[in-house]
Amino acid sequence: MSPRSFHSASAGFEAALHVDLLPEGHRSRRLHGHSFFATVRAELPAGWAPFAGGEVAELQRRMEACCAPLDYALLNAVEGLGAPTDENIARWIRRRLEAEFGVPGIEQVGVQSTAHTGVDLDRAGHAHLWRRYRFQAAHRLPNVPAGHKCGRMHGHGFEVILHADQDIGERAYGLDYDRIDDIWAPLHFELNYQCLNEIAGLENPTSEVISAWLWRRLKPLLPELSWVTVYETGSCGANFDGQNYRIWKEMTFDSAIRLKHAPEGSPLRGIHGYTWALRLHLNAPLDAVMGWTVDFGDVKTLFDPVFKAIDHRPLFENTAIDDGDALSLARWVLAEGRAVLPQLDRIDVYETRGNGAIVLASARADELVPV
Repeated sequence: MSPRSFHSASAGFEAALHVDLLPEGHRSRRLHGHSFFATVRAELPAGWAPFAGGEVAELQRRMEACCAPLDYALLNAVEGLGAPTDENIARWIRRRLEAEFGVPGIEQVGVQSTAHTGVDLDRAGHAHLWRRYRFQAAHRLPNVPAGHKCGRMHGHGFEVILHADQDIGERAYGLDYDRIDDIWAPLHFELNYQCLNEIAGLENPTSEVISAWLWRRLKPLLPELSWVTVYETGSCGANFDGQNYRIWKEMTFDSAIRLKHAPEGSPLRGIHGYTWALRLHLNAPLDAVMGWTVDFGDVKTLFDPVFKAIDHRPLFENTAIDDGDALSLARWVLAEGRAVLPQLDRIDVYETRGNGAIVLASARADELVPV
């Protein structure tokens, strides 16, 4: 299968709202406000942007213009929005991007209303609500080789994100965040300030094992559950969808670029740079003994030569990278990374928060799972 490529752009806005469709007494029926953050991911055709390599800048420009009427607005008064839930805001943004701003190939629109709450609208139009939770716990991995640091008892501030498909349920008000909170609460009590190895089913508590354990506990209570995502640290974790395990490792690098196809006089044509965010995604079967797909430590070690080739470098001097745009860089990283990590099947590269490119090693659309 040939790779698929997506560009991503974002826009933030401050807005007030009240959600009257919720039951009487619900706190969100009162007038309140959020700092929203919206993203779009689109599979853009060649020639869509004013110049090759300018897709991120152009998509960001259209995304910001699309969301401008929402900034410092009362969302209940915005024409065509309806009840200002995260889901309806995402649908409103998608309609405008397609109909008024000419953005083709939209794969996903996300709206984040708080640090721990949001929704991702997929290509089929399904709204996957997500809610982030934290718990503090200790663990050790009993099956690692002697001397491996994870064999020692240690601890993490774990984060869990539950993604639930709003469009497959039959609830009177749909699925709201409070319902997810209620379902999570007993599990939080069971996990928080505990040694995970002492919990039945978590004797080998890798991120993958924890995500599957949570899935089995949650799915009967929350049939809408789409994915369970577990952050072991702020830069690595795993998710599970009932069948497939995925892990990722995130890092930043600092490099200089210039876009060789930008028009004369554009600042993008000159030398400039970013602190890039890079996320490696790996997909592999679960090792029955180790309880992981790939050791995070091995990912870091094996990828290190690729990382050093781009960190604190002028990327325009690397003739193997087509240009300095996020997509060219993501394609290069995927090709180089798969030579040392064949399980690598997706690369995310962001210039700034939410603005960048994603490359999938295969054409499976369902691989664009948010994490």
